[in-house]
Amino acid sequence: MKPVSSWGRLDAHFHQLVGLYDAGSVGDILSRKNPGIAYGMGRSYGDVCLNPGGLLWVTTGLDRFIAFDEETGVLTCEAGVLLEEIQKIFIPRGWTLPVTPGTLQITVGGAIANDVHGKNHHVEGSFGDHVRRVRLIRTDGETIEAGPELQPDWFAATVGGMGLTGVIVDADIRLKPIKGPWLDAETIPYENLDEFFELADASEAEWEHTVSWVDGLSGKFGRGIFLRANPVEAFQREPRAWAVSVPFTPPFSLANPLAMRCFNSAYYEFRKRRAGRSVTHCDAFLYPLDCIREWNRIYGPSGFFQYQLVVPRETGKDAVQAALNEIVLAQEGSFLAVLKTFGARDALGMMSFPRPGVTLAMDFPSRGERTQRLFEKLDAIVKNAGGRLYPAKDARMPKALFEAGYPRVEEFLKYRDAGISSGLSRRLMGI
Repeated sequence: MKPVSSWGRLDAHFHQLVGLYDAGSVGDILSRKNPGIAYGMGRSYGDVCLNPGGLLWVTTGLDRFIAFDEETGVLTCEAGVLLEEIQKIFIPRGWTLPVTPGTLQITVGGAIANDVHGKNHHVEGSFGDHVRRVRLIRTDGETIEAGPELQPDWFAATVGGMGLTGVIVDADIRLKPIKGPWLDAETIPYENLDEFFELADASEAEWEHTVSWVDGLSGKFGRGIFLRANPVEAFQREPRAWAVSVPFTPPFSLANPLAMRCFNSAYYEFRKRRAGRSVTHCDAFLYPLDCIREWNRIYGPSGFFQYQLVVPRETGKDAVQAALNEIVLAQEGSFLAVLKTFGARDALGMMSFPRPGVTLAMDFPSRGERTQRLFEKLDAIVKNAGGRLYPAKDARMPKALFEAGYPRVEEFLKYRDAGISSGLSRRLMGI
């Protein structure tokens, strides 16, 4: 048994780790002992990828590229391949993943199981929108192949299904052509949520990537920095590959209210002075935190929660304003606060998180009851607004809020593999 934690570092529960290296032997391994859950890079924040006291099937050994069709852009690869490896190999060849989250340090299987989204949801949807086929192996030995036109019910259950329908072994993913890794980016400061929504609405038709950083501790509720970008053909020197690392876990959280208030103020003024357009590499715009290794250590030994909500557009402004008000009053915010709108498309998977509306994501150091009291207030705001929380980021969502936010959960449970279980599934679904 070995202690394993997710990216939030809230707990390090003991697990039995079993590596998967050969797709042909996965069925035999799954049938030997269960329940378990597939575990990739562990970049989920809560317990969706954990199975405290039980089995983790580590999928990073399933890392083979199988085929690529230059005509259609369809890549076939195993589930343990990192998104970083796909981008590294295919961007120089003129292809890219259409959708990526804020980090490339996740596996293809994890991206499908959590139906991850990016800064271009209004254009490209979520990751699952570009998956053409998945192959699942279940703990009873059954193999299931599913896609949008091949057992679409199984496909809808698996995309966003949190790894509970079976272990994803390989998949077909449609890449899209690009002219290079460069983006024409624009930085625009805004002073309140009215300005944010005006910018978001004005940008969706003309800009592929839109996102904003919001200052949750400013006292000026809703000021922030709006970022938008489009792919552009440019000929510039490739940026030097570099990264810094947080070398150790400090004895206390560095994300305290005083430090964060100073940081946020300085960051806002710095970005405000640098407002305007520039050509930037896609890595710098899309994955800024990937250059800071082990950044999760800054929250200290107690770890941190990430709270990501989505609420319908009609209730979005009031709900986000109310949430920011509570965060400021509680003095619990951090420097990682993202506000963006989702496109007007329904979720692909039964349990997918993205939906039409507005999403706010913030990190919170774990400070015991003080933090939990804030979450209870935020939960009430989300529920009253008709919204939901992101299971891939969650470590403490109440079951009632989960069921209200994901009304297809009973339908989804028909496809669940009885030999697969996680901390989150037991907490929220009793399985």
